[in-house]
Amino acid sequence: MTHDIFDNTILCKNCNKRMEKVNVVRNSYILRAVVCPACNDKIIHPVDEQNYNKFINLRNKEFNVKMRLVGNSYAVSIPKEIVSFMNTQKSMMDDMVRLCFEEMGKLSLSFGENKENTRVIKAREVRVVKNGKSIIHSKQIYDSAHPEKNQNKIYRSKE
Repeated sequence: MTHDIFDNTILCKNCNKRMEKVNVVRNSYILRAVVCPACNDKIIHPVDEQNYNKFINLRNKEFNVKMRLVGNSYAVSIPKEIVSFMNTQKSMMDDMVRLCFEEMGKLSLSFGENKENTRVIKAREVRVVKNGKSIIHSKQIYDSAHPEKNQNKIYRSKE
């Protein structure tokens, strides 16, 4: 029978007070940790830190994958390295994934939890300035839940 080191009481090395269990989020990755309430010293769970480093290594890799026509749809192969990593995590992959067309040339896949109300909202503004005066101002608004409300506006100053 294996025991988790975080199941034991952990005392802060600086102030000798009992540390409290917390979850730390880094790049949308949840890590178990303990934090000292007095001096805010933090210890990340070693297994979670190891898995987070694997996640960062995978995230920084770029994969060239094949896209094939299967019936009336296209299929994209997902590297085994990514699927194996996701299967080892707590949130096991489901048979269904959520696909979102975020912007031109960019698709996103969401594995695991089926979030019915998932919504992507983006706003972008660009200004072209000449001699300290705005000559072109562009606004772009994107809403995945209501694509009919997406807007692109360009304002030009009258010289």
